[in-house]
Amino acid sequence: MEIQIPTLLLDGTVLVLLSREEMYGYLLTKTVQESLPVSESTMYPVLRRLKKEGALETYDVPFEGRMRRYYKITLIGEKELQRIKDNWQEFRETMNKIMEGETDE
Repeated sequence: MEIQIPTLLLDGTVLVLLSREEMYGYLLTKTVQESLPVSESTMYPVLRRLKKEGALETYDVPFEGRMRRYYKITLIGEKELQRIKDNWQEFRETMNKIMEGETDE
């Protein structure tokens, strides 16, 4: 994919995945990478920012002598996800009209 992923869509991707299930950082990153070309160095700042903004909460769980940091969506995150979905729907409809040659002329 050659289209650069805007921050808002990356946020939406993270939030929608976490709305389905809580995940630890590495698993979340790998899940996103199955569909989008993003690096780990891109994902962790996104997670930290969303946590700082109150959209995510974290908790640690021991695993094989290490701690895994799990991410969980908050009510603020759910509201932000809905806002992103609404914006995405409008953007998608507009782009589909443009790409399919439909205009309001």
